[in-house]
Amino acid sequence: MEISIIYQDEYIICVSKPNNVLVHHAHHSRNVADEKSLLQLLDEQLGGKFYPIHRLDRKTSGIILLAKETQFVSKFQELFTNKEIEKTYFGVVRGFSPDTKIIDSPVKGRDATTHKEALTHLKTLAQIVLDIPVKPYDSSRYSLVSMLPETGRMHQLRVHCNKISHPLIGDTKYGDKNHDLMFEENFGWKNMFLHAGKLAFKHPFLNENLTLKAPFSNDWIAAFEKFKWTNPLD
Repeated sequence: MEISIIYQDEYIICVSKPNNVLVHHAHHSRNVADEKSLLQLLDEQLGGKFYPIHRLDRKTSGIILLAKETQFVSKFQELFTNKEIEKTYFGVVRGFSPDTKIIDSPVKGRDATTHKEALTHLKTLAQIVLDIPVKPYDSSRYSLVSMLPETGRMHQLRVHCNKISHPLIGDTKYGDKNHDLMFEENFGWKNMFLHAGKLAFKHPFLNENLTLKAPFSNDWIAAFEKFKWTNPLD
C-alpha cells in the first residue's frame, strides 16, 4: 500500500492516511504482526522515522501531519492547543442534516470515565433522496456535510453526528447498521464516510500560510458521481 504524500519540508511531512489504517500500534498490541501501521508503511516507503503531531481514528481517512524530528513536534502541537489550525472534515450522514449547526456537547475522554467539553461546527453541503427502502422507510435520505471541530476529543465527530441523529455512514460503533448495509449491498462501499480533507495553518518555522488538502478515496469519488454531488475539495 503506497501512502500519498501531500507536502513535506525539512520539519514535517503531510500524508493522506487510508481508511482502516492505524497511525501507530499501541504498546503490547496483539495485531502488530497482522497489519502495518501508517508509521511502518512510511518507514518502508521512505526509509525513516516520523512522529505524529495529532491523531486520526483507524477508520477515518485523510490528512495527517508528522514531524521529521521529535524536537519539532511540540511547536506544531501548540497550533492545535491554541486553536491556530483549521481542520476541515467531510462526512456522509443519514437523513437531512440542518443547514448549519453548532454541536456543543461533551465527549468522553480517552480514559472513558470523564466527559470533556467538545465543540463542532457542521454545515450541510448537499442532500439526496434515494428510492431505496431502508427500514422502516420506503426511501432513504443522506447529506454531505463539512465539519470544523474546535476541540480534538476522541471520536468527537462520530459522537456529535450521532448526537444530532445524523450518524455517519459506515460508522459501526455510533452509526446505523441498516443504512451501512444498504450502502454496502447497493454500491459496494464499506468504509466509514469521514474524511479529514483540509488543514490550514501558519507554519511555525517557515512563517508561511499553508492550506493542505487530502484527495478523497475511490468510495467518495464514486459517491460524488452517483449522487451528483460536487467534490468540495475541487
